[in-house]
Amino acid sequence: MPVAPGPVAPSSAETTETTESAESAVSAVSAAPAASAVSGQDEICLLDAVDLAARVRRGELSAREVVQAHLDRIERHNTAVNAIVTLDAEGALAAAAAADERQARGEELGPLHGLPIAFKDTHLTCGMRTTHGSPLFAEHVPHEDELLVQRIQDAGAIRIGKTNVPEFAAGSHTFNPVFGATRNPYDLTRSAGGSSGGGAAALAAGFQPLADGSDMGGSLRNPASFCNVVGLRPTPGRVPSHPTGNLWDTMGVAGPMGRTVADTALLLSVMAGPDPRVPISLDEPGASFRAPLARDIAGLRVAFAPDLGGRVPVDRDVRDVIERQARVFEDLGCVVTEDCPDLGGAEDVFRTLRAQEFHHGLGALLDSDRASLKSSLVWNIEEGRRLTGADLARARTGHARIHLAATAFFQRYDVLIAPVSQVTPFAVESEYPTDIDGEPQHTYLDWMRSAYFVTVLGSPALSVPAGFTSAGLPVGLQIVGPPRAERTVLGIGAAYEAATAHGRRRPSLP
Repeated sequence: MPVAPGPVAPSSAETTETTESAESAVSAVSAAPAASAVSGQDEICLLDAVDLAARVRRGELSAREVVQAHLDRIERHNTAVNAIVTLDAEGALAAAAAADERQARGEELGPLHGLPIAFKDTHLTCGMRTTHGSPLFAEHVPHEDELLVQRIQDAGAIRIGKTNVPEFAAGSHTFNPVFGATRNPYDLTRSAGGSSGGGAAALAAGFQPLADGSDMGGSLRNPASFCNVVGLRPTPGRVPSHPTGNLWDTMGVAGPMGRTVADTALLLSVMAGPDPRVPISLDEPGASFRAPLARDIAGLRVAFAPDLGGRVPVDRDVRDVIERQARVFEDLGCVVTEDCPDLGGAEDVFRTLRAQEFHHGLGALLDSDRASLKSSLVWNIEEGRRLTGADLARARTGHARIHLAATAFFQRYDVLIAPVSQVTPFAVESEYPTDIDGEPQHTYLDWMRSAYFVTVLGSPALSVPAGFTSAGLPVGLQIVGPPRAERTVLGIGAAYEAATAHGRRRPSLP
């Protein structure tokens, strides 16, 4: 949920990297080289997080070596991509040295020991600025870590900085007046998606092995799809959020991204788990997600919804890629049937509840600093301001009906597969696509329906690389399971990933 930060604290002394214009040139795409064919620091930066963490624990690499390799890669390539917007190299290296000393003393090591991470710039980081992509908070320095930030660092990860976001995480294209736009590593003229676009681009570019994110209408899934990485929207309550202005919110969730499904599960394992301050948090310990994901999916009942039952237009290039994926599941022994849950009313449910959250979280800023907010944000807050009690009651009733229909649907099917996004990565200069195959998209939300209709189901939804268009643009497949079935979704995603290896294709950076 978008919530205005508290009072601005004095600025910290961390080093910042601001946006510089990148060349308007298409980045050539190449297959990822084998580890043996990659030398030195780049090899470190392209390792899977699970493998990298294991090498550090075995003493084959030090935390200092790992962090330095990623800092060097950021220095070489971030100007073109603009994924990392705040960087504390000195602090990261000091933390890495301390991590190495703990390991030398034989202390217990966390599952993310020695892995560098830059946190999403809407997640509170103690002593490091959290701008929310807004000039109103360009120097805002929180006095505490958000719960997920604390958990990730307690697991041994080393904070190196922050990743770029849209203004107050509103929209699925990452640009803001503080740092500018994040560019897609596979094509620097295109969007990296959003709102976790900085994190997804940083993953694809090899700036960090894991990334945190959040998702209300697709903010983990869309950038994962655009950047050929993996992103998971968990079941509400799987990753508790604190502090938050709405402890019972089921629309906005936090979740993990990685370059592989196993890496994504690794990060989920430290983000997930109950917290007594969050009433909807689920009781299952996060460590359960570190168990092996491998499974035989033969006989799985798969519902295939290439356009969500005819409810959303899908760009022809996306549809061409997605329709080929049904055959992959058939080849793996699954029973694939074209079907879709009943999503009638999902549009009203999502738009109403989203608008309520925007008004609740940001309404005071609209009154005090309207001129400092982007027009789409103003529109969404005002939509919330116009809501009545009857509007909210109708949305809640509709939400309950869709949830019950989805529960019945997942008794007939084990999983649903569908496109993550209805479009391919669009021009970085555009705020959002205004047309999909001749159908106008009137607001910054319209083109995201394939993601936010799934939000309303309350289900875990995994975005996993599904291939590329003829122009070399990534496309993601959305794997959706019953509520609380993250293990099922991750296991199926891992089997699909092993059969296709689309996520092994890496961008070539200038």
